[in-house]
Amino acid sequence: MLVAGLLAQTAHAGTLIIESWRVDDKALWEKVLLPAFEKNHPGIEVKFAPTAPTEYDSSLAARLAGGTAGDLIACRPFDVSLALYKKGQLDKLDGKAGMQNFPATAMVAWQTDDGKDTFCMPIASVIHGFLYNKKLFKKFNLQAPRTVDEFFAVLDTLKKGGVAPLALGTADQWESSQMVYTNIGPNFWRGEEGRKALIAGKARLTDAPFVEALQFEQRMGSYLPRGASAQTYGDSQNQFSLGRAAIYPAGSWDISYFGQIAGLELGAFPPPVRKLGDPCFISDHMDIGIGINRKSRNKEDAYKFLAWVGSQEFADLYTNRVTGFFSLSNHLIAVRDPVAKQVAEWRNSCASTIRFNAQVLNRGQPSMESELWNVNAQVLNGKLAPKDAAAKLQSGFAKWYKPQQK
Repeated sequence: MLVAGLLAQTAHAGTLIIESWRVDDKALWEKVLLPAFEKNHPGIEVKFAPTAPTEYDSSLAARLAGGTAGDLIACRPFDVSLALYKKGQLDKLDGKAGMQNFPATAMVAWQTDDGKDTFCMPIASVIHGFLYNKKLFKKFNLQAPRTVDEFFAVLDTLKKGGVAPLALGTADQWESSQMVYTNIGPNFWRGEEGRKALIAGKARLTDAPFVEALQFEQRMGSYLPRGASAQTYGDSQNQFSLGRAAIYPAGSWDISYFGQIAGLELGAFPPPVRKLGDPCFISDHMDIGIGINRKSRNKEDAYKFLAWVGSQEFADLYTNRVTGFFSLSNHLIAVRDPVAKQVAEWRNSCASTIRFNAQVLNRGQPSMESELWNVNAQVLNGKLAPKDAAAKLQSGFAKWYKPQQK
């Protein structure tokens, strides 16, 4: 009996390893999340082992192929994780404990195209909009803009007052796409309606709604700081933190960063609509999930951990400790950070959508993601006219995507 007991103990031995690109969350996992799990799961030790975001995809792929990857895998949305599942590197999770706590809409980023297999549990999404400096708005007697006309009127007032209206540069390019075009665009192409029409081949990137979003972006370009083409994401954060610019096109993950800046009074407003009363749409982008390495040596404990990630306790801790990341579960969560709460409440009045190229549209060459980065940066810099930008995006898209070749 003693030998059998020792063998059973050995079978469950070993620390669970979590793979992730969220290096910034290391202290949170180690000091808050993992102790909360281990408190009610004595004997299960978990280690959070992140990799730098720019290296995560390639290094994870190498570890999975070599059999050295961790037990739990932080999942990127859509194609990157789908590729891992297709290679047989992630478990199918349908029907597993905890999965019942998520709506069908939250699963889309981690399912096969036919929706039959789910391979990662949803954790959180990020929401796009604009952050603003309340002190500067008060100084110029400004209100948060609701419409396109109000938005540009605010920018004009700030510019005339000698304040940089927008903390935004184009050196890194990705912000031009994710913090501008796919932030303001859904109000023009009506969110999911426009996104799904592109996938179905029923809409073109040269159609009016997509061009109008680029025209909005072109107008924004005349309010960028001096030297914007050399300004990085970090430079923009610094500029806004120091009160040298009034408005910051944002992802909700930035709320946490700016919330630590002494004296910065932060406000938020959603992307402006064309006119009052128009339906509004927000980019509420599924950002992170978690899956199980099919070759994990400790699956029993890995599934216990997964069930906990699907719990109310985890959803509450994650939402309120990783400020600006919003749980995708059905659990009712009280968001405590006032700015994050304000952003989360946009879901009550605006329809959610995701970055339109995230599903299916990134699968060919030229890469839609790379094209969007480059083209939107050029539009903001005044180097490319909206119609020409739309034509370039559509041309690249149609080269490889058959529904767009009809």
